Amino acid sequence: MRVGLGYDIHRLVTGRKLVLGGVEIPFEKGLDGHSDADVLVHAVCDAVLGAAGMDDIGAHFPETDDRFRDIRSLLLLEEVRNMISGKGFAVINIDATVIAQAPRLGSYREAMEKNIAGALSITSSLVNVKFTTNEKLGPVGTGEGIAAMGIAMVESV
Repeated sequence: MRVGLGYDIHRLVTGRKLVLGGVEIPFEKGLDGHSDADVLVHAVCDAVLGAAGMDDIGAHFPETDDRFRDIRSLLLLEEVRNMISGKGFAVINIDATVIAQAPRLGSYREAMEKNIAGALSITSSLVNVKFTTNEKLGPVGTGEGIAAMGIAMVESV
């Protein structure tokens, strides 16, 4: 078994949809990025890739590649699953935390867990998503952005 850690942060901007864990969240701002900027899924991708010893999301899906412009991050996570499977690994479980001052996200937890589990071909009971604020400290605390951390355990199959 191997463990990997992932982290991502994106700036909140007007004119974009807010997507977290593959769920579109009603909010006046969205996350800026090359893809849909889903920080939660990006952190999970990095955690899974890290656990398999396969670099990070930027190395596999660079923002300089127009094929990934505005792509749904869940599609990237599915590709990450395929990549680690090709190296003989499977995901055991995911634990992740979204750090956002606003909006309140607890009511979206189950849908996020289901989406992430589906992309990884595991049951949603193996995915845990939590939420916290940054206690009004730093750029996340002042509402300038949203961050996420994820940890993944994978095993050789």
